[in-house]
Amino acid sequence: MRVSTSLFASNFLSQLNQLQTQQIQLQNQATTGLQATLPEDDPAVMNQVLTLQTQDAANTQYQSNITQLQATATTAATAMNRLQTIAEKAGEIATEAGGLTSSSQMATYAAQVGSLIQEALQAANTKDAQGNYIFGGTINNQPPFAAAADSNGNVSAVQYQGNTDESQTPVSGGQTVCAQVPGANSSGAGPAGLLADSRSGADLFRDLISLQQNLASGNTAAITSTDSPNLTTDENHIVSGIAENGVLQSTIESASAAATQLATNIATQTSNLTSANLATTLTKLDQTQTAYQAALQSGEMIMNLSILDFIQV
Repeated sequence: MRVSTSLFASNFLSQLNQLQTQQIQLQNQATTGLQATLPEDDPAVMNQVLTLQTQDAANTQYQSNITQLQATATTAATAMNRLQTIAEKAGEIATEAGGLTSSSQMATYAAQVGSLIQEALQAANTKDAQGNYIFGGTINNQPPFAAAADSNGNVSAVQYQGNTDESQTPVSGGQTVCAQVPGANSSGAGPAGLLADSRSGADLFRDLISLQQNLASGNTAAITSTDSPNLTTDENHIVSGIAENGVLQSTIESASAAATQLATNIATQTSNLTSANLATTLTKLDQTQTAYQAALQSGEMIMNLSILDFIQV
């Protein structure tokens, strides 16, 4: 039997290349701690890793959305509490003014209510961290409430410039949340307007303006019979909005916890799929290096033999 020297050399080099490739792969695993870094390293594993990376990218966007929603909901809560305090103060003034006869005291109260109206306008036109007005529905690029003044500089009317639409933001694969609230709703349907809603009869600016005008004119009867109960309705309506905001913040917090847990799960799964067992990897590397050196030594010995040693006589 004759052995082809060229065939032996070809097989020998192929074996060396395989051992060298294994060494490089194992060295990479030992260095990076990953058993697969390229698709060709382990196609099945890398396909799972790519799927997890897609899920992680989507979850990262959800977490970004949640952060913005949390900030907006917190800003809204602050503004709502401010508006509730304004309605409460105005109600106290209306209660006290109902029994007054002093025109100077009435004028003082009228001026105080005028200041409350300005403060309410500022709160109603609150922006979030992105510069969006939060009480205008989906019309968030202009102040939702615009005031008109009389010849004395007092606010005589406030017009709502927003809408009653809600902008939903995804916080997971199957859940959306809206943190912006319509400031008013006169349609009788849809989400409640925070400061004015035809279903409850609430209209904070209407009632603040009425109170100021009745104080200025000394109309205590109207203050007692109309302004005072209306302001109570306004305050109760805003308190309902504050409660809904609390539910919203709880929902966002739950979504945040779920997104954080999902991120942890994805990281764990990815690590389990790609991480190399260092002890096993080093053992295999040592075995491969030993085999590689042995192959080199064997090849050197055999290649030094004469062609006659491969001929059987």
